[in-house]
Amino acid sequence: MTEHDADAYGQELARISHHQHEATAARLTVFQALAAAGIGHEQADDIVSKLEAGAVAGAHTWISESSAPHRSEPRFEDGWHAGVRDVASHLLRIADNTATTGRGLAASSAMAVTHFQQAASPAQQETPVKEPDPAPAPAPVLDAKDVLAAAERFPWAVAAPGVRHWPDGGDFLDVALSAVRPEEHEGYIERLEAFVEQHRARLEQLLRGYGPGSSPASHGRYALVGQPETLVILERMETAPFLLRGRWEEELETGFLDDLEFAWGPRIRLSR
Repeated sequence: MTEHDADAYGQELARISHHQHEATAARLTVFQALAAAGIGHEQADDIVSKLEAGAVAGAHTWISESSAPHRSEPRFEDGWHAGVRDVASHLLRIADNTATTGRGLAASSAMAVTHFQQAASPAQQETPVKEPDPAPAPAPVLDAKDVLAAAERFPWAVAAPGVRHWPDGGDFLDVALSAVRPEEHEGYIERLEAFVEQHRARLEQLLRGYGPGSSPASHGRYALVGQPETLVILERMETAPFLLRGRWEEELETGFLDDLEFAWGPRIRLSR
């Protein structure tokens, strides 16, 4: 990657980060409005998930209807349309995933709003404080052992212990869990289990095609395929790809992640 390409890519990441922050603030406003209207957390999660899935579906339509530049050569047009189909397929998967995830966000948003309102309340600021207020309840902490135990329960996605490349993939799991945002900690194991069930056929194909004993794995590549920790990596690759890669690049070599990304074919490909 040239210096110019690196600068341009960095600018893209900054713009994506800006949009993600804006979306988080907007989602919080929507949850507040729904709560004020008497909408429960589960229904609010469902409404927001559908809205976000619809936005992705709109992007799918826009991409699908795009065409190659006028008077392009036939071979260029063929490549263009193949690329459009590939991108459209990824966008469809994003829409499907978005429509079925996001559970627990309304409740987490409500807790955050309550905390901020209490911290900024004028009455509290004007009233002399004789004793320090009780510390707010800490966010649920993800226990790596519990997450790993949940991942071990899916034999169609995890290789047998005796054939795995690493008896202990704790470093990979720690980095993947660091990409789980605090507001996602509560109910994350259930989210992971739903992700694995939803992608069962795809995970079976990944394990057969790239797992221990496969031809690609015999060349020393795709070593993460078949590890239970990899289920968390894949879930984060679909849910928070930029955050995952940023944390990974801070702690680990990217080669293993690049190989896994190639084999999985995530909705957003970040390897170069």
